[in-house]
Amino acid sequence: MNDWNVVVTVYEGGYNHARRVLEPYGPVAKSDFFNVLLMRVEDPRRLLDAITEEAAREPAKLHAIARLMPVLQTFTFQSPMDFEQKARNAVTAWLPSLEGKRFHLRMHRRGFKGKLSTMDEERFLDTYLLEALQMAGMPARISFDNPDVIIALETVGPRAGLSLWTREELQRYQLLHLD
Repeated sequence: MNDWNVVVTVYEGGYNHARRVLEPYGPVAKSDFFNVLLMRVEDPRRLLDAITEEAAREPAKLHAIARLMPVLQTFTFQSPMDFEQKARNAVTAWLPSLEGKRFHLRMHRRGFKGKLSTMDEERFLDTYLLEALQMAGMPARISFDNPDVIIALETVGPRAGLSLWTREELQRYQLLHLD
């Protein structure tokens, strides 16, 4: 599936069960990475609401799902430089949402091993955002201790997806598991 907007990580041995649970919400596809499923849904945030409601009714039903991450922006990339340019362009849209906030970016990378460093890219994008906010006169700061906002960045091979989550959303949606 090349046009995914949800990345799902499943626990060891839970692959088939997770697929059965998720299929009523939209197409579910195997990825090239161990225990990682991909989905394409019309409204990724609505999926998260529906899964959260289902977990409240039947917690055991979702036992196979370790993490579920909807993304709101996606792009493809062919090289580390291409990735950094497109990621920088994508996160720029969220500058107004970061004003006056404590934030950081969290990346989950699958693929491009040895070409993209998760820690280096997180640092690169955090620094870019902080500098762009300062230049725009919108103070903010990087914080890993109870941040107001976390930007999630998922890569699966040459495709990336991003989403922004507030502290309240992170508390409400337990399956996000960003930190």
